[in-house]
Amino acid sequence: MKIIIINGPNLNLLGKREPAIYGGKTFDSYFEELKTKYSSLELESYQSNVEGELINKIQEVGFSYDGIVLNAAAYTHTSVGIGDAVKAVSTPVVEVHISNTHNRESFRHTSYIASGAKGVVLGFGLKSYDLAIASFL
Repeated sequence: MKIIIINGPNLNLLGKREPAIYGGKTFDSYFEELKTKYSSLELESYQSNVEGELINKIQEVGFSYDGIVLNAAAYTHTSVGIGDAVKAVSTPVVEVHISNTHNRESFRHTSYIASGAKGVVLGFGLKSYDLAIASFL
């Protein structure tokens, strides 16, 4: 089974960025833990701060992978294009957020991705990725 985690803007700064909200661990170190835990899966990760690159990646893998775990970060609340890309592909997508976006600013309460996603996991810290991967098993 082939699953990719696609991370959006500023998630390359995990471990440095607002640790009170996002924790002190880098995504790369957490991803190594996920690969060990799910060693029977083919796990990949991709990160970009650029909206169009995220859309390109969704389209690239969206017909051949078994699952996409997508944390579009701030683009979740602004990008109709990413939402449309999720709806356009046949690979199921699980939307993920590290923080509980409903406990934050009101603009974070809207997702342009959720309506096209298989499900949404939010508020469990980095464990949100683990829960999303488990949903494909």
